Amino acid sequence: MKNILLKTVVIFTMLFLASCDEGIDPITEIDPGPDAGAPVVTVTYPTEGTEINSLDLIVPITIKFKVEDDIEVGSVVLSLDGVEISSYDTFLDYRIVNEEFTYDSLSSGEHVLTVTGTDIVGNVTTVTVNFSKAPPYEALFAGEVFYMPFDDTFTELLSITEASEVGTPTFAGEHFDGTNAYRATEDSYLTFPVEDMFGSNMSGAFWYKVNGDPDRSGILTVGNDIPENRNQGFRLFREGSATEQRIKLNIGTGDADSWNDGGVIDVTAQEWVHVAFTISPTETVIYLDGLPVNSTIPGGAIDWTGTTGITIGSGGETFGYWGHESDDSVMDELRLFNTTLSQDEIQNMINVTNPYEPAYVGETFYMPFNGFNTEFVSLNEPTMVGATGYYGEGYEGSNAFMGATESYLTFPIDGLFGADAFSAAFWYKVDGTPDRSGILVVGNDTPENRNQGFRLFREGSATEQRIKVNVGVGDGESWNDGGVIDVTAGEWVHIALTVSDTESKIYFNGVEQLSSTLGSSIDWTGCSDITIGAGGETFSYWGHLSDLSGIDELRLFNKALSQSEITDML
Repeated sequence: MKNILLKTVVIFTMLFLASCDEGIDPITEIDPGPDAGAPVVTVTYPTEGTEINSLDLIVPITIKFKVEDDIEVGSVVLSLDGVEISSYDTFLDYRIVNEEFTYDSLSSGEHVLTVTGTDIVGNVTTVTVNFSKAPPYEALFAGEVFYMPFDDTFTELLSITEASEVGTPTFAGEHFDGTNAYRATEDSYLTFPVEDMFGSNMSGAFWYKVNGDPDRSGILTVGNDIPENRNQGFRLFREGSATEQRIKLNIGTGDADSWNDGGVIDVTAQEWVHVAFTISPTETVIYLDGLPVNSTIPGGAIDWTGTTGITIGSGGETFGYWGHESDDSVMDELRLFNTTLSQDEIQNMINVTNPYEPAYVGETFYMPFNGFNTEFVSLNEPTMVGATGYYGEGYEGSNAFMGATESYLTFPIDGLFGADAFSAAFWYKVDGTPDRSGILVVGNDTPENRNQGFRLFREGSATEQRIKVNVGVGDGESWNDGGVIDVTAGEWVHIALTVSDTESKIYFNGVEQLSSTLGSSIDWTGCSDITIGAGGETFSYWGHLSDLSGIDELRLFNKALSQSEITDML
């Protein structure tokens, strides 16, 4: 009976297996055919021109690539800057290879990645990708040895070193540039090693939004560990009230100290102010917004004996006395230098890090004359002929331009004016001596030729001066006798000149004085420079020499301004 049952099970199993094969084609080998070509290599990261940014000197990079072949991939090789960094010859899918490889030691600089795919019959494809890793920061200015932008980190970017935190210094949640700024807060500040960073010359600069509470504090401090000793290092600090704060500097010269009482910031304005200070063996200077506010002569070179670190945002351990403790003001973009910066270098730093954007449509040129002659749109300097000066007071800001005998400025006009239209606008405090002069002049080098360019000038007496313009139209000239300014009033007057293809107009304080029709549009043939503050080389005849009047806030435009556009400047 058992044998019958066993035989029955075996027969049933055989029948079941046979029925499972019904309807299924047998597996047969298919010839893949001849190899149709080389592999296809695709690099998905990095791509051509990728720039990797990081505060770290060495960073990892994950390389992503794909290699495809119609028959079979034999091998893949990755090389970086000519050196093999990885290779593959075993694949789960022998026709399509998707891989990632992390390289852990990418340094700053330009790099070349190559991915080479080879199929089993020896066809080769190589793809090359050029990419770069930007350095954390490269010094922007000569002598720059320290830069801390405070962009949500207390890292000094030239050394890639973190500052030490005392207490709980914070970020302000606002910024002048970047993503954030620094606030020390009570009993809190940063320290950073500066031993051997400076010599007998040094400078510092930063953007600052001052807080009058507390009424005094340290800002930047370098001292030694002798209690209440100010004969080494320096102390930049503030003192004042809830409405104004004076920025001061004290430096140690070895056997004594020197004080600079600096200048005042209006606390109530709550504006960002650029603060800079310079130290040399013969002078210390404090600058606010690029202008020197006070200078002193120290007794000698600064002495760094026993100093090792800088305190940022407080008097700290070496100058916490007299109430110069932590600062609740906001600081941004702190830079230190091992040189004594000039005013031009400080102004250039401001211009580079906070570039001027034209305030009006068509504005191509702006000179504010705040103690320097920089043109803000191009950041170029004019050429000075002779020795021009400053008026001592400006309509806006602390200064204005004033010419001097046989002295003026020149500036290239390329890109400043339209082909057949332009405007000029400025504030002017007229001087009746001499009784005539050039103000703004563009001419060519043909003697006594007025058929090209223009000449804005004045003529009159010690009591009144008439502002006039002459415009060259190619084969002739056009005169506009403008209007009269009362010299005795001693007031700033806004002057605007507009020239279109059909007429010229002169405005005083936004009010049109006179218009004059042009026979054709202005001709610029042979004109290359504008002369500021004199008739210069092309219009010095008839006594139109240098102007001793004050000029402030000079702007040029490549269009003829409307009256409403002019009044918007007032």
